[in-house]
Amino acid sequence: MALTAGIVGLPNVGKSTLFNAITQAGAESANYPFCTIDPNVGIVEVPDYRLQKLTELVQPKKTVPTAFEFTDIAGIVKGASKGEGLGNKFLSHIREVDAICQVVRCFADDNITHVSGKVDPISDIETINLELILADMETVEKRISRAEKLAKQKDKDAAAEFEVLTLLREAFESEKPARSIDFTEDQLKIVKHLHLLTIKPVLYVANVGEEDIADPSGNEYVKRVREYAAAENAEVIVICAKIEEEIAELEGEEKAMFLEELGIEESGLDQLIRAAYSLLGLATYFTAGVQEVRAWTFRKGMKAPQCAGIIHSDFERGFIRAETVSYEDLVTAGSYNAAKEAGKVRLEGKDYEVQDGDIIHFRFNV
Repeated sequence: MALTAGIVGLPNVGKSTLFNAITQAGAESANYPFCTIDPNVGIVEVPDYRLQKLTELVQPKKTVPTAFEFTDIAGIVKGASKGEGLGNKFLSHIREVDAICQVVRCFADDNITHVSGKVDPISDIETINLELILADMETVEKRISRAEKLAKQKDKDAAAEFEVLTLLREAFESEKPARSIDFTEDQLKIVKHLHLLTIKPVLYVANVGEEDIADPSGNEYVKRVREYAAAENAEVIVICAKIEEEIAELEGEEKAMFLEELGIEESGLDQLIRAAYSLLGLATYFTAGVQEVRAWTFRKGMKAPQCAGIIHSDFERGFIRAETVSYEDLVTAGSYNAAKEAGKVRLEGKDYEVQDGDIIHFRFNV
């Protein structure tokens, strides 16, 4: 699944610190704008308690988690859509990602410069969103006159495109993103070809100070971000990028003890990775045997032969059936054989839509 979530935000909000923690890739982090000019891409493992449980049940020789990409994109500033602050380059990098994780500064620190001189997360969000809207407006303006002209000549495809472009222009003029419009299925096909920035799903990442990580509910900045996100049905993940960078260097019991000391059950990174994975429309199925227990990423809505093809193209080409059991049924039964005896193992055909958590054995013949 070649999908990636882009980490965006104004300069000095903690993007690169967060990226360092996510991937331990060491992306440069410095207290000045544009220290990240080229996007950094990092592969992250998707934390999944089910994989650990399956490993305990099956006792395989090895266990392989699934993974996907995060891209760290340099800080955007006001005027980016007009090329300010290397804006064109940054916007092109955003255009290449499939979802946006917008990091918002929700902490005060006189030692870390804010590009606009004060901490105001809603203003920061609106600055970025407006720049993306302005860039998309430019895309629409380049096409709408031609579409209108052809529509007047009774060109049905042009008429459909003109209708979509008109809806988009009206939304952009009201400073609303493309994703706020309730498009029909046919209209979405047209929108897809426009490669708009504001059609991409968004997740807000509230970066708080160390003192707020155990209980961010008292942080006024976070409250405002949650209210803003709720209005557009977006999710908010609260993290402390500085602490996450420390947590990322720990493993096992040491990590668990550190989290306990902080008063949190799970790292913000694990929450963020899972939320971004879901935002991308991704889910996980498993293969489980004595040689290997493995997690596989698929797009929600994919059929069994397509999912088989993720393992190998021969599996899809020669697909016969998928022997399938849900994670819950397998764990309840205690073993694959017990699940089979209980009638929980199903034989699914080519039209079966794979579900998150399915454990599958593909039968194929090439």
